[in-house]
Amino acid sequence: MTGAGGPAAPSPADGGAAIRCLIADDQAMVRESFAAILAAQPGITVAGQAGDGAQAVSQARRLRPDVVLLDVRMPVMNGLAAARELLSGGEPGPRVLMLTTFDLDEYVYEALRAGASGFLLKDATTAELVHAVRVVAVGDALLAPSVTRRLIADFAWQRRDPRPLAGTLDELTPRETEVLSLIAHGLSNAEISGTLVISEDTTKTHIRHILAKLNLRDRAQAVVIAYETGLVTPGG
Repeated sequence: MTGAGGPAAPSPADGGAAIRCLIADDQAMVRESFAAILAAQPGITVAGQAGDGAQAVSQARRLRPDVVLLDVRMPVMNGLAAARELLSGGEPGPRVLMLTTFDLDEYVYEALRAGASGFLLKDATTAELVHAVRVVAVGDALLAPSVTRRLIADFAWQRRDPRPLAGTLDELTPRETEVLSLIAHGLSNAEISGTLVISEDTTKTHIRHILAKLNLRDRAQAVVIAYETGLVTPGG
């Protein structure tokens, strides 16, 4: 799994506050295992746990965690509905990391559209879990290029939004449009910089401008927009 791009933010290593996590999964063994792993990491604390989406929303509003890990399929309220609840408000909400399996692609795509920062496969290693939390906590998007790019391409193609989204790209400069296309193809900041022969700082500036102009939360939503507007097409 890889994560790249997006704004920098203070981290525990830089003297910032610890990353506070909320874990929501109806399988107690999965939930408690993730909680034990994260609680053992420097700079990460587990603020709470929830067994369904409704509990996750309630606890997130009360505990105000930095990152919420949401299982896609849960009783009472599923992870997708919970993500929408958490990310639909006007105030900045927590970063949402969806927990899923390969056969739930459609739900993950909808979660990315709702504003989730990415997804983590439930069979992830300890290192991947910790990396995922740290990546989304600082505002980056967690993208597994071999899976996420295919996922977004498939569902953006099948479920094109009828709104005239293409017009939203008119605000971008030619260079920003080029950067957005490369993001959608799964390139990291370093790879974008190498392709365009520009510095990584310049690449990060372009990405910040893209997110601001298109009113997007992060890199994951930028990838979705690139496919939905037709800027990038499956197989293109």
